[in-house]
Amino acid sequence: MARKGLWAINIVILLCLLASIGGIYALTSKAPSFMLSCSSELFNHEVDAADSDHYLLVDLVSKDGLAQINYRYYDLDGNSAGTLAMTGKVNKIDAKRQMYDISVTTKQEYLGGSSLDTPAHYEYLSYVSGINLNKSGMHSLSLQVLERDEAKDYAVVLFQPSNTVCGCRLVH
Repeated sequence: MARKGLWAINIVILLCLLASIGGIYALTSKAPSFMLSCSSELFNHEVDAADSDHYLLVDLVSKDGLAQINYRYYDLDGNSAGTLAMTGKVNKIDAKRQMYDISVTTKQEYLGGSSLDTPAHYEYLSYVSGINLNKSGMHSLSLQVLERDEAKDYAVVLFQPSNTVCGCRLVH
């Protein structure tokens, strides 16, 4: 009888240990949260390259493996020229190469005022993401940190497939 009681206690201890390990894994296996607030000056290469047409602001928020990306375009006077709002999930983070792979699954587009020219970058990103979302239900987006200054909470980030380099503030 004492052996059966000891056996039951060992089983309970083993189950508690397995549950604890499972809980620790669930808490630590989630993708890390991060937030970037980025900007870039866009140029129309078909016109005089010295004249900037638009500014691009990109906000990226990732929490628990989900991602929200907002591309906001403005003319030089600060008028909205359009917004692409995307949501998806973080597939992979390569810490060594400082690369982030994101699958975008939804997109909403908002054009600015009718008198404003649509930025070529907006048109390209809208076109490429639209094709990918319509064809496979997913648009791949990757970010690579090219340079980082932790002391100043600043990074230079390359966004693909739009081939855009932005200066980003790291938000904690």
